Amino acid sequence: MSRLFGSVRSRATLGATLVVAVALVAAGTALLLSLRANLTGEAGTRAERSAQAVASELAARTPLGKLSGLDAEDTPVQIVDEDGVLLAASEDLERISGTGTSEVTPAPTRSHEDGRDDRDGPDHRDDDRDDRDDRDDDESLEPGEIAQGASYTNGTATVDGDTEDYRFAAVEVETPDRGRLTVHAGAPLAAEHSAVGTALTAMLIGFPLLLGVVAGVTWLVTGRALRPVEGIRREMAAITASEDLRRRVPEPATHDEVARLARTTNATLAALETSVERQRRFVADASHELRSPIASLRTQLEVAAAHPELLDLDGAVEDTVRLQNLAADLLLLARLDAGERPAGTRVDLAALAREEAAERRRVTVEAEPVEVSGSRGQLGRVLANLLDNAERHAGERITVTVRREGGEAVVDVADDGEGVAEADRERIFERFVRLDAARSRDDGGAGLGLAIARDVAVRHGGTLTAGAAPAGGALFELRLPLAGSDRGTARP
Repeated sequence: MSRLFGSVRSRATLGATLVVAVALVAAGTALLLSLRANLTGEAGTRAERSAQAVASELAARTPLGKLSGLDAEDTPVQIVDEDGVLLAASEDLERISGTGTSEVTPAPTRSHEDGRDDRDGPDHRDDDRDDRDDRDDDESLEPGEIAQGASYTNGTATVDGDTEDYRFAAVEVETPDRGRLTVHAGAPLAAEHSAVGTALTAMLIGFPLLLGVVAGVTWLVTGRALRPVEGIRREMAAITASEDLRRRVPEPATHDEVARLARTTNATLAALETSVERQRRFVADASHELRSPIASLRTQLEVAAAHPELLDLDGAVEDTVRLQNLAADLLLLARLDAGERPAGTRVDLAALAREEAAERRRVTVEAEPVEVSGSRGQLGRVLANLLDNAERHAGERITVTVRREGGEAVVDVADDGEGVAEADRERIFERFVRLDAARSRDDGGAGLGLAIARDVAVRHGGTLTAGAAPAGGALFELRLPLAGSDRGTARP
């Protein structure tokens, strides 16, 4: 069962079918109940009209034997007195239930051919009137008056051999000569039963067909909607198997959630491809940069082992320091790539700039106190790398300016060297990138200083850009959010 409904398509089809089934059952039940109530009400209205007609004849002193309502074939009628004694009934009535009395043959009180009771004489009428005066009736009616409204019951009756269900209406009438009488008249419920049965049969046949249509349409629609998702899944499986991150998943020509999923997936693949390619270049460049000092140091050690007098101790120390600095740079980049967040301490950039410039010549600092939130060590590394780069290219002077600009702290490091060509102002921030003028081992580093500086700036929520200085050299502008601002959080 879990495998059968393990797909979104199956669950969507089942859910839609169940919802429609519940709605159809509820609507069908309400329809049947409403239809039955309306038809039953109509039957009750017909029965009441028949009872009212007989009651009107009784109120007009019509003898029981001449009541026209007793001749109706489809309307069984009973007339009973206050004691429940049957006085008259329809001619073809053979059996009845639901009216309070099951009698169908009137009591033997008729003795005249005109249909009047022996109680029709004046003496009996006077006695009846006296009896009525002594009763405390629930509803006071004047002689010849018919009670408003009727009471209803359901029952059965057999008329001329045919037994059916009936809706009975009971109407009371105060007759001038017989006292309070109750007329029971019925209307057949065959139409109600037939209509309800027909509707129920139609529902029992139509509901399963409708549910089948709903299930089929839902299955087809969800399958069509999920077809691009299956294409994305297959392509992702193929990309995983082939490890070819240049491939992309198909993007449907729609503007729905599946299309957005495909575009997001392709964007993720592009970012992953860039990251993997960057990592590969990083490993290759790091291996190349490490190989040169290691080979040089090994050569010097081998020469020194064979000829101690030829040992270049200064060169060995220089290569060792270069290896140490390169290892430290690689370790810092690895921590930054791993998402290391800077500490949230307050750092005074003016004081930090003066500290980094204290041991350097040709550096002038113009700073106002500005505090940012971050890692003092990493921000110091940014300033040190910018100053190292300026020292390699400056002619005579390096200027460091620290100022507040809006909600940001701005640090400018300018030199009077040759500057950076506009086409190279972004490329110099890539890892292991050195311009032609800085490719010698003595003059240029490993090409990681500016890359580390920008990565640290971005981790602190800031930016680092290169431009042209007023003196014609290079200008590096570091912007960081002030301490306490909303932007003062590290970016991933």
